[in-house]
Amino acid sequence: MTTRITSRRGVLIALVVALLAALAVLVLTLGGDDDPGTAQPPPARPVASAQEPQAQHVVAALPKSDPVSIDIPKIGAHSSLIPLGVNADNTIEVPPVTTPLQAGWYSYAPTPGEVGPAVVLGHVDGNHQKGIFFRLKELAPGDRVSITRKDGTTAVFEVTKVHQVPKKDFEREGVYDDTAGPELRLITCGGVFDRSAHNYVDNIVVYARLVEG
Repeated sequence: MTTRITSRRGVLIALVVALLAALAVLVLTLGGDDDPGTAQPPPARPVASAQEPQAQHVVAALPKSDPVSIDIPKIGAHSSLIPLGVNADNTIEVPPVTTPLQAGWYSYAPTPGEVGPAVVLGHVDGNHQKGIFFRLKELAPGDRVSITRKDGTTAVFEVTKVHQVPKKDFEREGVYDDTAGPELRLITCGGVFDRSAHNYVDNIVVYARLVEG
């Protein structure tokens, strides 16, 4: 399936559908029960508007600066971060499934620490190996996620919610909705592996807010 970018909301729906179809093909190519990737955000930078009450956001937003690495002590996850953009066919890039321990950040979203939802994507598994976000579902409210930025600062986020959402309902989840303060989304695949579709049926989404920067 080929999807072209038309409008902001149309992009979100079309890209998610196109990406899931493309990633299913990738799994068929590589073989095994490996996670081919994650649900993706639309290629548009959000502007601030609250999804939930944001009174708890007391830390000032940081200026734009590309992220270089991510650390999640609770689950022993550490990775450099590669930028992810949009492919020539208007689908969203994902980290290579052949290197499942590599995480990536969606470069058309805010950088971590800026106002809005920064997005980091990683595999739960791939190429017959555990992925960088294999234990992502173990996170709980209060856990910390640190992202080192190119300007030398470290943006520290506190988890507020961990949600397992069926991929068919992902668009309604509001993962990429604009926020009044700096937030973070960590996304991977999860749930049952559908052998007939060669893909996981759910996504694990971690929501977090900036607490130090």
